[in-house]
Amino acid sequence: MKKLSVKPKKWLVSAHVILSGIWLGTALCLVTIALLNRDTPNGDELYAVNFVLKFLDDWVVIPTATLSLVTGGLLSWLTNWGFVKHYWVITKWVATVTLIGTGTIWLGPWVNAMTALSEAERSQALYNPLYAFDHTAVVVGGSIQVACLFAVIAVSILKPWGRRISKSQTSDLSDVDSAQ
Repeated sequence: MKKLSVKPKKWLVSAHVILSGIWLGTALCLVTIALLNRDTPNGDELYAVNFVLKFLDDWVVIPTATLSLVTGGLLSWLTNWGFVKHYWVITKWVATVTLIGTGTIWLGPWVNAMTALSEAERSQALYNPLYAFDHTAVVVGGSIQVACLFAVIAVSILKPWGRRISKSQTSDLSDVDSAQ
């Protein structure tokens, strides 16, 4: 497969960085809003805030996380970085898929449950143990998600650990060792 030239690669990297930044920023906002919304006395306000959390999750976090994964895949496929040539790329793949998986399996359903409970019970939802669990889980799980996103972005910038040694490089090294 032909690799991207410099200009298209820069555009794709730019899209990837922008999407990842939006994902991180929105996730940080979700955690902050959930944290600050713990004890609102007004049931309509409680539902409105939870509705906003659900809206941001459904319409910003999910699309940007998905598109970040897609642009990362295109960068791996269409550049010399590859999917498994560098440890930092492997780390980003594992982390991104894990973050999307945990968001899909746990965080999203907890936000949806908080929204449904606050819609049905309004301020009484604050006394519902399921709502309390979901709220705590969203704050704690969301905080872990944000910390992991910061780490993934740091790995993307720093590109630590270098390139993996391929089998051909290993055989070249053993040929050099045997010749000496």
